[in-house]
Amino acid sequence: MQPQSGILRAQLARRTGCNLETVRYYEKVGLLPAPARNANGYRVYSPELVQRLQFILRARDLSFAMDEIRSLLSLTDVGAQTCAEVMGRTQAHLDDVRRRIADLQKIEAALATTLDKCTGDDVAECPILDALQFSSV
Repeated sequence: MQPQSGILRAQLARRTGCNLETVRYYEKVGLLPAPARNANGYRVYSPELVQRLQFILRARDLSFAMDEIRSLLSLTDVGAQTCAEVMGRTQAHLDDVRRRIADLQKIEAALATTLDKCTGDDVAECPILDALQFSSV
């Protein structure tokens, strides 16, 4: 029987839609605090961790790196965050995402151009392999 004030790992995972192994990983890297154990030895999590885990999962969905998430959590953990500080960090992340998108668009154009040169015929010479071997994307 679990104590009233806590939830088990499986319940935490279910409530957030997170994989059990992912919960363990977030504990290991310090994004989630180590849980207490009940009399049966089961890990018991604070119900407040549901919201914290949802925050982590949403930040991962938005492609924040683990260190960026840790930094955002540290602001909220000490209650010292300001909207301006969070905005600055988010703006830096958005700038990085936009750079990656621009890089991916260049890669897409290079691949499309390379693919257009290929006839798909059953021949030994392949423009795609030539482009990969003799030029840079």
